[in-house]
Amino acid sequence: MNIQTLTNYFLEYGVFFIYLIVLLEYLNLPGFPAGVIMPLSGIWAAQGDISFPLVMLLTVAAGMTGSWLLYLLGRAGGDKVLGFYFKKFPKQRAVVEEKMEMLREKGFTGVFISKLLPMVRTIISIPAGMIKMEFIKYTISSCLGIFIWNLVFVGAGYFFGEAAIKVLS
Repeated sequence: MNIQTLTNYFLEYGVFFIYLIVLLEYLNLPGFPAGVIMPLSGIWAAQGDISFPLVMLLTVAAGMTGSWLLYLLGRAGGDKVLGFYFKKFPKQRAVVEEKMEMLREKGFTGVFISKLLPMVRTIISIPAGMIKMEFIKYTISSCLGIFIWNLVFVGAGYFFGEAAIKVLS
């Protein structure tokens, strides 16, 4: 997908397109380029096609929706999935259990920091649900981390996107 194709989708589907792509990315589904959509939505905001606060609201809402769904998945069925995983990969048990214990100890801070790390930021929601982290604390720490992560990407598009497009053109 190139920038023009994404822009055409935005023009056709509007803000729903931004929300949907970011949601799917936060659900950890492969092939959904939130790392492209968020800066591109920042460029659209800089051009006046959408407001910057609205982009931030949409991307944070999409991130929270995806994070809540994975948290609930971990809470409802994470133990079964982990049991199946340990049967397939028994040597991983010690490492996974060590990381789960670390999450129990770090709690709020662990989720917040994890939301700022590539790859870990989407997956952390499942173990947070599995350890039955308090939902309000999970939500606050996730929201703060998601806001900072998205602000960096949307802000980069807003402030530097036009220059990057000119260089690439």
